[in-house]
This record gives sequence, C-alpha cells and structure tokens, in this order.
Amino acid sequence: MRRTGSVLLALALVLSACDDGGSSSGPSTTSGGAASQEDIGEILATVNGEPVGSTAFQQVAARTTPENGTELTLDERKEVLDRLVAEEVLYQEALRQGLDKDPKVKKVMVNTLLREKVYASVRNSDFTDAELEAYYEAHKDEFVVPEKVQIKRILIRVTDDRPDAEAKAEAERIRAEAAAAPDSFKDLAAKYSEDPYKRRGGDIGFVSAEGKPGLDQAIVDKAFEMNVDQLSEVFRTTDGYNILLVANKRERVERTFQQMKGSVLRKVKNDRLKELYESYVADLKQGINVQINEDQLGAVEVRSVRRPTLGPGGINVRPGLAPPGEEMGMDDEGDEGGEGGDVFPEGDE
Repeated sequence: MRRTGSVLLALALVLSACDDGGSSSGPSTTSGGAASQEDIGEILATVNGEPVGSTAFQQVAARTTPENGTELTLDERKEVLDRLVAEEVLYQEALRQGLDKDPKVKKVMVNTLLREKVYASVRNSDFTDAELEAYYEAHKDEFVVPEKVQIKRILIRVTDDRPDAEAKAEAERIRAEAAAAPDSFKDLAAKYSEDPYKRRGGDIGFVSAEGKPGLDQAIVDKAFEMNVDQLSEVFRTTDGYNILLVANKRERVERTFQQMKGSVLRKVKNDRLKELYESYVADLKQGINVQINEDQLGAVEVRSVRRPTLGPGGINVRPGLAPPGEEMGMDDEGDEGGEGGDVFPEGDE
C-alpha cells in the first residue's frame, strides 16, 4: 500500500512522541481516545475541535527559549503554536487517509508502546557486577568464540543440460588448474563457480563447526578436516561438485568476565526484557478474544527468505526484524560489538 511521503512523515513525527521521553509535541489525542484535561493543560487552539494544549506548548517552548533565559515574545510563541497546529493538521490528515492502518506505521506504534511499557522499566544500573559475574560463570559457553575456518569454494552444478559425469569432469579440470597455480583460486572461482560467493572469489567467510544457514553441512565438515592452504579433492553434495580451499583458521577463544562484561549485561538485560514483554502481552490478551484458524494457517505458502542480522537474544520488534527469542551471537572476531547492537534502549547507566 503506497502512501504519500508527507503524510507518512507526519504520522512518524506524531508517533515519535515517546522517543524522547514524552517531550515531543505530539497530538493531543491517541488511538486509545481523547487525552485528559490534565494532560492537555489549557487549550490554546483547536483543530477540527481537537485541542492543542499548554502542556505540549510548554515542552516545545522550553527547547526554544534562548539560553540567556529571556522570555519568548508573542510572535515567537505564535511560531511554536503554529508548529503544534501543523502537527495536529498533519496527524488528522494521516488518520483520514488510513495511514494508522499501514503495516509500517503499525510497527512504529507497537515499538513506541513497548518503549513506554516495557523497555523503560529496565535500566543498566539495575544489574550489579556480582549478578553479571554470576551469570557469566553459569553460562561461560555462551561467551566462547568457537573455532572457525575460512572457506573458499568453487561449485559446479549438476543440471539437466550438464549431467553428473560432465559436471564432475569440469570440476576435476578446474581443480587441476587450482593445484597448478594455488594463487589462482580466487580468479577461478570468479570465472567458473556457480554459487552466490563467486563474486567474492568463492570466499564464504569464517564458519564454525555448527555451520551456516544456507550452506550444506557437508561443506563445513569437509573444511574442518583440512589444513590451512589445503585444496580439497572434488566431492559431491546435493547441488553439484565442490572444490574447497581453507584460507585460514581461528582457534577457540575464551574471554574473561571483564572482557565480556558488556555482552553479559546485554544478554541479562534482554532476558529480563523478554520476560517483561511476554508478561505484558499475556496480560493484554486476557481481555482480548483471539481466534486461530489452524486450517488456513497450515495452508499458507511460505517462501524462504534470507534472515536479517540480529542483535542479542530478546525482543526485536523493529520493522523488518525478527520477533522475540533470537539467540545472542558474536562476530567472526568474537568482539562484543559484533552482535548487531543492543535491540533495546540503554536507559540510565
């Protein structure tokens, strides 16, 4: 569903009201109904009967007041009020166009709600060093960087136009070229390989023994049997014939608590937030009639798509990302910053 950019921006401005701790000049009403008189304050203007109040005005004006403390002039006050009126006009237009029903806007609204009701309730300062260290000691395996190998691959597919024997012969020919000139593997992969990594000279990257989504586990198992700079024999997998080169290896690394303290904090915090999220949703469901059509659910066609890079385990409700419960991961180096970033606001330190 396509919407005009101006209206999308309007509602985005409105829904960002909670992003800065409620100091935005958002509209005087929400989807839950009219705001209370106390929330609105004194009515300074109306837009189609909807009030623009002194509470929002004071919040915006406070950020507009000169640093020397001088009072705003009447004209400057009118400029502030004009901004609030414009936002209310845009908000009403967004609702008129049904933009609040747009899936992207719904996700913004959900995320705003969760920031108010869940995220803001947990702060970094809630967790003591003793608590974090106890968690680390009980879950050391979660913070170990496993052994990894850097795999380069050339794939020759078996197709209707190229039967098994022909594909194998082609793979053997290419392997012979690679064996005769070891430095040529990258160029050979770019020229002959028939998998997505050919554009990277066949470089799949560093992979742990547990494998990588979308990569045949037989490739990984074979690579872990090889030495660095070793060229594999041609071997068959489900999609064709393979030639591997192990470019590098990284040993298993154990990090101390002090090295991993930031990661431990993110993990413990996200676990706490996940519990609060599930509890909050469960409470809301108590007053809502939810019906599941299992027959239709089972009949829906689902096509596999590449999953986005995720942050540490917990709730991830941002548009395009995965739902709660994803596990924490580390980058190839095992750095604390390799987890895709915290999915929650940090709150107070």
